[in-house]
Amino acid sequence: MIDRKPIIAVVGATGAQGSGLVHAILADPEQRFSARAITRDPNSPAARELAALGAQVVAADVADETSLERAFSGAEAVFCVTFFWAHLSPKKEIAHAQNQARAAKRAGLRHVIWSTLEDTRRFVPLSDARMPTLMGEYKVPHFDAKGACNSIFAELGVPTTYLYTSFYWENLIYFGLGPKRRLDGTLAFTLPMGNAKLPGIGVEDIGRSAYALFQRGAAMVGKSVGIAGEHLSGSEMAEALSRALGEPVLHDDIAPETFRAFAFPGAEDLGNMFQFKRDFEQEFCARRDVQASRELNPGLRTFAEWLALNARRIPIG
Repeated sequence: MIDRKPIIAVVGATGAQGSGLVHAILADPEQRFSARAITRDPNSPAARELAALGAQVVAADVADETSLERAFSGAEAVFCVTFFWAHLSPKKEIAHAQNQARAAKRAGLRHVIWSTLEDTRRFVPLSDARMPTLMGEYKVPHFDAKGACNSIFAELGVPTTYLYTSFYWENLIYFGLGPKRRLDGTLAFTLPMGNAKLPGIGVEDIGRSAYALFQRGAAMVGKSVGIAGEHLSGSEMAEALSRALGEPVLHDDIAPETFRAFAFPGAEDLGNMFQFKRDFEQEFCARRDVQASRELNPGLRTFAEWLALNARRIPIG
């Protein structure tokens, strides 16, 4: 029999957010949608794994608008996302978002989710010296570029839900932000936010939340939705890490300017990001209401629940 279920096409299907969404679609016991996994390399191990689970894997590149239009053709809905940390270029991120928005418009989709973040320049103008301006025109480049692209989807008339995500707890595994062992043998978790709360979430829950939004369909078009599994301070995260790892983890509360001086690509961007989240804690957390997130995604995990599944995967350097 021909499968006539509506198709959700997922950009970046082998990445963090996209993979979570594809798995959520495929795990739906009611099988309400088919998953079309869009990736640059359909022969990668991750893409082959998705195909084995039942996803339709399609090749396309966010830098190639024509390939995106082909990949979106025939789908009812599309999840759009960009990949700043693959190239560290806001200009590329904006161009890739434009390609997705234009391809979505031409494909005649009924619903698009755009994974976005705040344009921090609306909170901290470039003239504000409390944090440095980066690349001549950004405060937090990987936030600002995404936030600036919201208007692209709106101006093209693409039926869009704007999904505001939170700090991935997987950053402790893959991005080098987990606890580090000091010379004296103790473990320290660095979070330069003082006592401010950091909204966080597991990437699987981003996928499940996005799938819930797709199920709600047209009712979510034009809406902005923020999600978080929990709001925790650095010391609270360190306490949870201590319990999960079975040894004390200290919260290393350094200043954002100290973090900005670290010798790794993107340190300035992240230092500004943490300062933004600290200085605008109330606004940032309010957009990511945990109770509303749980109503959207009843299986939403807390940090402790995420750690119970993932603590052993955190590299201790």
